[in-house]
Amino acid sequence: MRIKKGDTVKILSGNDKGKTGEVLSIVPKTNKIVVKGVNVRKKHVKPRKQGEEGGIISVECAIHSAKANVVCPKCNKATRIGYTEEKGEKVRVCKKCGAKIK
Repeated sequence: MRIKKGDTVKILSGNDKGKTGEVLSIVPKTNKIVVKGVNVRKKHVKPRKQGEEGGIISVECAIHSAKANVVCPKCNKATRIGYTEEKGEKVRVCKKCGAKIK
């Protein structure tokens, strides 16, 4: 997967099309990502301990990684990721402007 935890991504399709957010976690086995503020669902929670409150909470659910593009920090546009080799290391670069992405 070309998307990493901590990247800022823009959603390309679905109900949250056009939203941007930070990647909270990735699931490489299923090619899915969890993005802050995207694909929010309501979850009913029972109180598990005495004194704890139950209720309805909002939870971000996973979306497929193909529905998101990384936002380049330099040109500030949603872009695909390319790779170059620099000093023997593989470095992620923006396909539009060529800037390094952390």
